Amino acid sequence: MGTTTTGASSGLRIVAFNTIPDAYRLTAAWVARHGHTMTLLVTTPGPPARRSTTYRETVALAPPEQEIAITTRPRRLVPIIAALAPDLIICASFAYRIPPEATAIPRLGAVNLHPAPLPRYRGPNPLRQIYAGEASLGATLHRIAPEFDAGPILGQVLRPIPEDATVGAVRILLNEVIAAAFEEGLARAIAGEPGIPQDEEQATYAAAYTEAEYWLDWRESRATLQRRATGLNFFGPTAKATIAGQAYVIGNVTPLPDYGTPDAPGAILDREGQTFTLAVGDGAVVVAVEEAVTQTDQAA
Repeated sequence: MGTTTTGASSGLRIVAFNTIPDAYRLTAAWVARHGHTMTLLVTTPGPPARRSTTYRETVALAPPEQEIAITTRPRRLVPIIAALAPDLIICASFAYRIPPEATAIPRLGAVNLHPAPLPRYRGPNPLRQIYAGEASLGATLHRIAPEFDAGPILGQVLRPIPEDATVGAVRILLNEVIAAAFEEGLARAIAGEPGIPQDEEQATYAAAYTEAEYWLDWRESRATLQRRATGLNFFGPTAKATIAGQAYVIGNVTPLPDYGTPDAPGAILDREGQTFTLAVGDGAVVVAVEEAVTQTDQAA
């Protein structure tokens, strides 16, 4: 590992925990913008049940002089972190619990970025807020506590989800609320504020999607179908549905305004190649089909 030269000597010493490239970009940009130093970047391929290759992209983004630790056992890094004597630990996208022996080291503590409006949607699938049809999209920066996503809130931003909730529009909005909550919360952490305790009575858990939840039901409303497809397809097409007896992987679902139809939900109103116009619970939608789902895929 080399010596990091990024940042001003008068700034803070930061240890960052990032797996997703966009989370690293956000953290690194904040560090540079405020004249701090990232003394260590910690990343991981994740646990066996949730392996990911995104850490490789994160490593590739870091400058050559950046010290990097790739681990599946963060507790082993405690002596290294102690030796670095960071002022602050910033976690944004990391698959493991950071041990309390590590979070107790920095004088300003340790914070975590969660892309949901805590205490609602704690857990591994914050995209459920989109799938569930929430009116607003939120992100939270909070102090790290022994329980996942449960520490006092330092910064939280919520903004209305656009009526046309496409993946592109929601991604832009989510990036905006994440950046705003990140900046707001870190300013308060550096000021030494303890944060606002979360209301446990309002807490909900955002579990991974079940297999049944991947399947769209054409009896639902236009808005519901678009929201669910966007939540499922945020990182690539995974939504599924049956059209005329054939199961497909579904891409975009676009509501058609004021398209009154007496047809039964799921009826094909028009087709052009792999794009269907379908009757749904309250009108019609345009559906882009990615590929057919085989019987093997359905059984899996």
